[in-house]
Amino acid sequence: MERFAACFAEIEDPRKREGDHDLTEMLFVALLAMLCGAKYCTDIEVFGRAKEGLLRTVLGLKNGIASHDTFSRLFRLLDPKSLEKGFRRFTAAFAETVKIDGVIALDGKALRRAYECGKSHMPPVMVTAWAAKTRLALANVLSPGNNEAAGALQLIEMLQLKGCVVTMDALHCRRDTARAIVERGGDYVLAVKDNQPGLLNAAKAVIAEAERKRIRQATTTDAAHGRKEVRAAMVAPAGELAEKHDFPGLAAVARITSKRGRDEVIQRYFLLTRQYKPEELLGIVRQHWSIENTLHWTLDVVLDEDQVRSRKDHAPENLAVLRRLALNVARAHPDSKTSTRAKLKRAGWDQKFLLEMLTNMR
Repeated sequence: MERFAACFAEIEDPRKREGDHDLTEMLFVALLAMLCGAKYCTDIEVFGRAKEGLLRTVLGLKNGIASHDTFSRLFRLLDPKSLEKGFRRFTAAFAETVKIDGVIALDGKALRRAYECGKSHMPPVMVTAWAAKTRLALANVLSPGNNEAAGALQLIEMLQLKGCVVTMDALHCRRDTARAIVERGGDYVLAVKDNQPGLLNAAKAVIAEAERKRIRQATTTDAAHGRKEVRAAMVAPAGELAEKHDFPGLAAVARITSKRGRDEVIQRYFLLTRQYKPEELLGIVRQHWSIENTLHWTLDVVLDEDQVRSRKDHAPENLAVLRRLALNVARAHPDSKTSTRAKLKRAGWDQKFLLEMLTNMR
């Protein structure tokens, strides 16, 4: 609790008068509740009352457990930026013994049922920076006006990227995004598609010239889930492409060709700040997808995020940040053989295991 309190101590209580319940204690209870599978503020209250005896071993709880209305009001009013700062401090403390480097994947995820009435076509989008190597969410931001690209730019400004490779899909293949990554000391691997036709055609021309020169390729074969997929990568220097298209940091272009079973061949093109070896590029691009397969999938299937209906004021963003923090805590538990889903289920009924979680958070 000491570490948690230190990381979240600077958060200003948004309630007009000091409430009966301590802000940091309420956040701590909410986090533990989500570790045990809570979705709504009503679940948080039920968890708190059921585990009040255990919670009193680490918390003062001067006035007992807050009601679900108090939790709901807190998350609606709480400044998401201040909560996110606490999230980053807490995650950094968790990662003290682990070097954050390698692939940092940025991607957005819609909070599908967190929309206001009549706006189901435009649910809010949460953008997360994901450390593929450590499997930790490093930072989060709600896209302003559902503009994921603008949200990603805000996220990049929060991160120290020295020694990291930022991977993003074609939506973020933009000059301002590339410039922001380079200025923060990072490298990038950006997918380029038809949304940037000039860059795409230029990249295709560079790769075609490289093929004529028979530049070395690397090939991998995966056989899993009842299918076989062959991938081949080629990397070539960008030449004058960066200057011609005014694209910051651009040093090389790449193509990855994939063939799965009887499906058609798929070709994907990328812009790079370094001329990676083809084998390295294949690994980087594969690691990017862990944000979908390991983070987003877990949020939807294990924590049921797509069904969470909290939608008023700042509640969707604040609760989304706590869910990601709960996953970080679960993954930091030393039992690497147990799935995240099993850890959360066990924490709900095994008091000894929940105490281990508490100990690990100190």
